[in-house]
Amino acid sequence: MKLSACIEWLYAPETANLADRISLARLSGLTAVEFWRWTDKDLGSIELALRAAEMELSSIVAEPMIPLTDIRNQSIFLEGLRRSIATARRLGAPVLIVQAGDELPDVPRHDQKKALVETLALAGEMLEGSGVRIGLEPLNTLIDHPGYFLPSTVEGLEIVAATGRPEIGIVYDIYHSAVMSEETDVVIGSNIDRVFHIHIADHPGRNEPGTGGIDLKKRLDWLFTQGYSGFVGLEYRPIAPTAQSVAACRSAFF
Repeated sequence: MKLSACIEWLYAPETANLADRISLARLSGLTAVEFWRWTDKDLGSIELALRAAEMELSSIVAEPMIPLTDIRNQSIFLEGLRRSIATARRLGAPVLIVQAGDELPDVPRHDQKKALVETLALAGEMLEGSGVRIGLEPLNTLIDHPGYFLPSTVEGLEIVAATGRPEIGIVYDIYHSAVMSEETDVVIGSNIDRVFHIHIADHPGRNEPGTGGIDLKKRLDWLFTQGYSGFVGLEYRPIAPTAQSVAACRSAFF
């Protein structure tokens, strides 16, 4: 089991310093962390903290975070992606997380999907041989992201398959999937090879596992049985002190 602490939320109540959160994650027995945007971070201090704690970085967000459903954003995104790839390689992150963006009210959905596929296909060409892959993340539209283009895991898998690029897959967030009433085995099916990263949180509340009603262990066990061997990102808002919540999570679910 490879657990990764999302230090945007985990250890945030304990310290405002991101590098210190890396050290705290190591003290909790974790071997990897992740965060979102990289352009607003002190990458030097993060790099030093990762090395000092002998921690891996499982993922970061590909920037700029702009709607890829809008074909006019294609060149801007790809230009920024070059810098994101360089940053991922510098810090050792194997996955760049991408979001589709909100649905465009004046553009046919078919055209938005086509733009998304085309942009990701070009991104895959850029990624070839880099050791870095892109994970497209479906998000729930019922609570956290109303108006988001891609709430469906099935459609997300259709999009990455349509790119024809092995460098493009999905981030499967069990919390978002459960909020959308998806069943993991049904929506993933035989496509485990396209799942590049996993996120977990419980529902309701998006807090630590065990505080809600999602059958996280059952869903994770199924994913592992199918052959998933990547990181599981702890992307939740801790109610308890973070170290305590991580320990309880590892004990109960992993």
